[in-house]
Amino acid sequence: MPDFAAAIERLLTRIHHWDEPRWRSASATAGLSRSALVQGLVQQLADLGAEAEKRPSRPVPHLHDLVLRDQLRVLADDILAANPTDDLLERATQATNDVRDSLVGR
Repeated sequence: MPDFAAAIERLLTRIHHWDEPRWRSASATAGLSRSALVQGLVQQLADLGAEAEKRPSRPVPHLHDLVLRDQLRVLADDILAANPTDDLLERATQATNDVRDSLVGR
């Protein structure tokens, strides 16, 4: 079983201290800021949470860069509380690790 909780903790540890200029800087993914990259992960996790809870997906609004870490924490907790399948956890873990690996300035 993939360790999604550990993957989220590693990502949150990397980004917990970022200020606005750091969020706006480039990621390793061409054309995407760190903010855009993490916002994409927020949406992926929201979609996976909806799948785990067997409800329709909805767009997650981008509130502010400094709340992205809080959104990640809440969405991860929601996924874990939904008794997800191993496949869903694997997809969530992979998406989280991919984003973490794409953030530059480690």
